[in-house]
Amino acid sequence: MTTVGPSLRETLARRTGTRAEDWHLVFRARHGMLVVLRELKALRGEGSVVTQLLTCCTAVDPIVTAGLRPVYADVDAQTMAVDPQTLPDVADLHAIVCQHTFGYIDQAQTAELRCRAHEAGALLLEDCAHCVGRLATDDGAAPLADVSFHSFGVEKMLPTYFGGAVYLNPNMADGELRQRIEDALRALPEPTGCLSRAMRSYRTQIRVLNHLPRPLARGLRATLTNLRLFEPAISELEMAGGVAHEPLAAGAWAQQAVAGPLAELPASEELRVRALQAYGRELAGIEGVRTSEAMLGSGQPLLRLPLNVCDATTADRVIAAIGAQGLYAVPWYRPLLYPGVTDDAAYGYDRSLAGLSRTAELARGAVALPCDLTDEQVAAVVRAIRSVVAEG
Repeated sequence: MTTVGPSLRETLARRTGTRAEDWHLVFRARHGMLVVLRELKALRGEGSVVTQLLTCCTAVDPIVTAGLRPVYADVDAQTMAVDPQTLPDVADLHAIVCQHTFGYIDQAQTAELRCRAHEAGALLLEDCAHCVGRLATDDGAAPLADVSFHSFGVEKMLPTYFGGAVYLNPNMADGELRQRIEDALRALPEPTGCLSRAMRSYRTQIRVLNHLPRPLARGLRATLTNLRLFEPAISELEMAGGVAHEPLAAGAWAQQAVAGPLAELPASEELRVRALQAYGRELAGIEGVRTSEAMLGSGQPLLRLPLNVCDATTADRVIAAIGAQGLYAVPWYRPLLYPGVTDDAAYGYDRSLAGLSRTAELARGAVALPCDLTDEQVAAVVRAIRSVVAEG
């Protein structure tokens, strides 16, 4: 038995003002979500989960894999989370997912989604993948969601690659469901064999792949994946409505890899808050670009800052110009269900986006700017943006 797990849970509990025993460590956050939704379906039968298209496909895969139906609401243009005013009328509602997009938490909006969910006898599920160790809370600092999912994976707040955590609210109204979820999470096996070895090799493999010519790297990545020697962040199956593995616990190695970076997270968060302030100064007055003023002025440590330009071509030019400065911007969430899906029907994805006008607008020219930057680096990012916009 390892002593790392309880320590990691205690760290999460200290950060959130919660109890360590209410935290459960998983191989990936999507695994934790799948466990929750499977138990929800087993107890309540078939039903629907309201979520959003402005997200990663892996945030919807657990809904599909659990045998529930994803139903998409439009998002708020400022929070980029489900807008409570656009919730569809769903007779068989089992849960609503509140995604804290880019790590921005809107307490009031989350509280309203909680009310809507509980009025329907449903759960509020909180996607904290971009804000590990932070929760939406009420005025008394009590967590609002019934269940929260946190990620230690690739392209998240920590410089780690595997692992996640599930917080189960001890005040969940359905005690039987909570107990079933807790028992299922505690019973998860740890990674073994090829998967365990692939986890340990991932950092080295990524370094090698990133230094190879793109066609060669793509072929080698596919070969290693097929041989079960490489564990991709998103698999082909996970772009078609599946989950790559049956749910697993985090395992001792992943927990050890997370413990140090999680303890150092406050310093990273301070850097991100300062970067957000610098973006506010540098982006002022640039025509042709839009961002979330709520996020920009929030003082919260964001994973990335969303930027919108007129179209996808311009967005790609912005990303390339930032890359030329040695910095890294990404096209989240363009396409929707990022990085795109191969089976629309599996996701119930209607590409006409009827009734989802804000979702469509936000995805059209999306760029996600890095926030783990110094003031000088932020200035370089914004110079790159200005150069593209000036060219027209």
